[in-house]
Amino acid sequence: WKKHIQLIEGSFSDSSLLTGIYHMICVINCLCFSSEVLEAIENVIQGVIQSLAQKKAPVLTVANRTDWRNIEFKDSVGLQMIPRCTTKQIRSDCPQSAKRFALMLKILSMIYKMVQSNTYATKRDIYYSDTLLFGSQSVVDQIINDISCMLKIPRRSLHVLSTTKGFVAGNLSYTEEDGTKVNCTCSATAVTVPSNVQGIKNLTSHAKFILIVEKDATFQRLLDDDFFNKVSPCIMITGRGIPDLNTRLLVRKLWDSFQIPVFTLMDADPHGVEIMCVYKYGSVSMSFEAHHLTVPSIKWLGLLPSDLKRLNICKDALIPFTKQDENKLASIQKRPYIACQPLWKKELEIMAASKLKAEIQVLTSLSSDYLSRVYLPNKLQFGGWL
Repeated sequence: WKKHIQLIEGSFSDSSLLTGIYHMICVINCLCFSSEVLEAIENVIQGVIQSLAQKKAPVLTVANRTDWRNIEFKDSVGLQMIPRCTTKQIRSDCPQSAKRFALMLKILSMIYKMVQSNTYATKRDIYYSDTLLFGSQSVVDQIINDISCMLKIPRRSLHVLSTTKGFVAGNLSYTEEDGTKVNCTCSATAVTVPSNVQGIKNLTSHAKFILIVEKDATFQRLLDDDFFNKVSPCIMITGRGIPDLNTRLLVRKLWDSFQIPVFTLMDADPHGVEIMCVYKYGSVSMSFEAHHLTVPSIKWLGLLPSDLKRLNICKDALIPFTKQDENKLASIQKRPYIACQPLWKKELEIMAASKLKAEIQVLTSLSSDYLSRVYLPNKLQFGGWL
């Protein structure tokens, strides 16, 4: 095989980038695994070997994950990738893509080893295994998502974990994969979202609803006010801004497990609406995993643009739109799921007409504890969600 590998080795500035493929060939020749993941990786490597044997430059074909033309909207699922989507080729004989081709083989090799040995690594672990080779964390992140999409296997099944940044608190207990028992109910502080959501079990809760909070500061304030015990038993979760994969997986797992209402508490601005849509409908780049990540039943509890007038929030406390805000809102208004949400559409029109936005903290202009003492209890009691 070395003779064939030399055909493409010249396309790379560093032949060490192909070390992974040598390992793959040895393993494939010596061992036979029934695992779906191992088999899928073996099929890719065998395709590379066949091209080399035919004296052709190997090519990897991946879906155009960020192209809206490859996305369809289904109300019960959210944004999902169409079956026959457009693709792009990562060529080994093209200067623009040769390094990416090699990096994909390298990471495929690392995944193969982890699945084979039943070990796990975070995306950050993979990056720091050779920072000079990968160049940046974002390169690793994109390649792992491309591999997951190419193999049609969820990322967690590739034994690659995300670094968690989300928090969870409230009426919830569960057992982690290693047997550690976690009780969020008794904790005075929030618990970090588990890094392997798929592995948690024995979930128990008497919560009446789940509240997704956009920002960490708001989440901490509700925690300090003991909100999840005062109003009604509930589970609070925050992705601290744009949610990471684990936080989205946990929201979905909680909804699947308990089938209770899920509400969102976001800033009344385009960025907050965007984040809410990610939880509810998913994102374009991860649309191939929509069935595992989205929660289409999510309701918009606040902060609604119409709330600002209803509560007589002083205009001086509001923030003028930037050009970026205008563009973001215009983009959201054109998305297919907005047409299915007439009440959301109306709220976005109110926001667009005023060209003003508000953070949840604006409610402190009414009173320091208005959010937990008045706003949320009233909304939940009288059905003030969309």
